[in-house]
Amino acid sequence: MTTTRIFQSVIATLLLTSLAACDDGMGEVRQWMAEQKAQARVTIPKLSEPKKFIPFTYADQDQIDPFNQTKLTVALAKAQGVPRGAFAPDPNRKHEPLESYPLDSISMVGTINKGGQHAILQVDKTLYDVKVGNHLGQNDGEIKTINESGMEISERVQDASGEWVERKTTLELQETKK
Repeated sequence: MTTTRIFQSVIATLLLTSLAACDDGMGEVRQWMAEQKAQARVTIPKLSEPKKFIPFTYADQDQIDPFNQTKLTVALAKAQGVPRGAFAPDPNRKHEPLESYPLDSISMVGTINKGGQHAILQVDKTLYDVKVGNHLGQNDGEIKTINESGMEISERVQDASGEWVERKTTLELQETKK
């Protein structure tokens, strides 16, 4: 035999020996797995019966269905038809230009006495001449009194229960800095 042939047979013998050694370790693992499988018991808990579905039947056929859009429409019509409280604003009154501005954006810059006390109000850079009885602000405010130091305003607002109540506030004369 040649040396290469001897070398090949030695390598083949070593490979077969190493493969035989690996087989012994796997045999022990397979035996342990078989024992564990035999000892383990699978238990599946029984499922409880599902609850029976009982459909709801709407017995009050003469009442308004709570999921019907007309229920809201009827409630809104009732609310609009009956003003709540003695201070409810008049929906038919024509609004004045100063009612489109919030009260905190209006400043009083002067007074004039021409056939009664008048106040000069400024919104942005526009001046307005107002007298007692004029309306201003977004809460249906009405001017009650005007004097040199300011004016008293009565506003109508809704409280938490939806009742209209009167709220008094003042607008004081703004002094200009020179």
